[in-house]
Amino acid sequence: MALSVAGRQRSTSGQNMKTVFLLQHSYERSPDCEEDVKTIGIYATRIEAEAAIARLSQQPGFSAFPDHFVIDEYELGKDCWQEGFFTET
Repeated sequence: MALSVAGRQRSTSGQNMKTVFLLQHSYERSPDCEEDVKTIGIYATRIEAEAAIARLSQQPGFSAFPDHFVIDEYELGKDCWQEGFFTET
């Protein structure tokens, strides 16, 4: 839960929330490199994301690929993708 204080966002723990941690799990599920990506959640701290990994790593499916969890840190209010893209035809 976050509170707005003088135009700034502040977590209820008293720390300024400037970044979030995106937890995903991905693996190649076929020989033609088709990737299966699951977004697990978005967390206020890296510790919370690591706790989610601990909870899920023994679950069916995840237990077969326990080293395929990825935590990415993102700054709030900032574009993470700043360029265009191309498609393969």
